[in-house]
Amino acid sequence: MLPSDRVLTEQGLAPRGAGSVLLLACGALAREILALRAANGWTHLDLHCLPADLHLWPDRIPDAVEAAVRRYRDQYARLFVVYADCGTGGLLQARCAALGVEMVAGPHCYAFFDGVEQFAARAEDEMTAFYLTDFLVRQFDAFVWKPMGFDRHPELIQMMFGNYMRLIYLAQTDDPELDAKARACAARLGLDYERRVTGYGDLAGALAQLE
Repeated sequence: MLPSDRVLTEQGLAPRGAGSVLLLACGALAREILALRAANGWTHLDLHCLPADLHLWPDRIPDAVEAAVRRYRDQYARLFVVYADCGTGGLLQARCAALGVEMVAGPHCYAFFDGVEQFAARAEDEMTAFYLTDFLVRQFDAFVWKPMGFDRHPELIQMMFGNYMRLIYLAQTDDPELDAKARACAARLGLDYERRVTGYGDLAGALAQLE
């Protein structure tokens, strides 16, 4: 957690309030948001990240977002929530609407990285696909392997992934090291491997409209 008077920027910590818009984001998106901020010179955007491991308990996301909104809304002209639905069953959208703040459109980060419309169009053909992003490739053990108990009970792999056919790595960056790691993740799960270069997808457009 960052100190209450500081925000995360591509240079590190900067005084809170340096920008006019505060992004309240999932910690899994920090690297991508900072890269977009730096590449586009979006110095009006400050970033506050909630813990990425909230995704292990999606029912906690709406309350965590609301707490951050109430904590920081008086310090900024605008707040923008950089979460999609993320397994909250519409509760996050309802909470953001009640709070009067906007959020990223889409069911989850896989969709907005891939492009929400494109992802929806492929949904039927990819019903048996398991997705990873750059973040999840880097943090595969912490966010997939161990939480699902595969480190202790490898027999669960077939039980949980027996109906999956392939692992699709939605790549934000062109990184051979991550590609190799994602391919290894697919092998560990017994799935075919596909790499799809998405870049930042709809995330870039969502942040651009905050100018």
